[in-house]
Amino acid sequence: MLRKIILAMIALWLVNTSSSYANVWPLLPVNTDQDWALPSTVVIIDVGHGGIDGGASAADILEKDINLAVARKLYLLLRSQGIPAVMNRTGDYALSEDNRWHITRSRHRKDLSQRRQLTEEIESELLVSLHVNWSKKGSRRGPLVLHQKRGESALLAFCIQDALNRQQNTAFLPREGKPYFLLKQVKQPAVIIEMGYISSDNDRSMLTDPRRQQDVAAAIASGIRQYRWVVH
Repeated sequence: MLRKIILAMIALWLVNTSSSYANVWPLLPVNTDQDWALPSTVVIIDVGHGGIDGGASAADILEKDINLAVARKLYLLLRSQGIPAVMNRTGDYALSEDNRWHITRSRHRKDLSQRRQLTEEIESELLVSLHVNWSKKGSRRGPLVLHQKRGESALLAFCIQDALNRQQNTAFLPREGKPYFLLKQVKQPAVIIEMGYISSDNDRSMLTDPRRQQDVAAAIASGIRQYRWVVH
């Protein structure tokens, strides 16, 4: 018991330091037979872009900031509902900066491979990757959930898409995201959630309003709960 308490105290200290995994929130020991282990969780929240990679933009509004704001709200909602979750980015930095093992000149490849690597090191049930869409057509709006070919991913996408449709008064269907690296490489059921269009005045207003961000996060959490109710 004393060993577990000491390990927990050290883990909490590490969360607030610059250790190699301090950017994963939360970091807790889960196997006392080993010195250290990354957390076991239900949901990995993949926070799109970050740091030098701002993602889509409209004037001075950047996708990376919207993704992080909604991710924080989703994390707290899931935890409050008894669903363990971790975020792979808790501030404005690029995950490629943590990747010292993938030898490549491409920052983008290092970023993506770091995201995939974390899904292999953190035992989890599923991954949701948060993003914001963009289009030349300012009238295009609404959420879109992209999924893997496998059935569980498609089911997760349908549950989240339905919840977001109800939240945003839309009627879109999820789609298979064939070309996306994460969806091809991640072994767990995974989806990419385009929460709305930053190029749409209506969606941009929603995505930058903290109260409406909470509504988006609540819809995603609702979809995750529905999925878990079906599969369990």
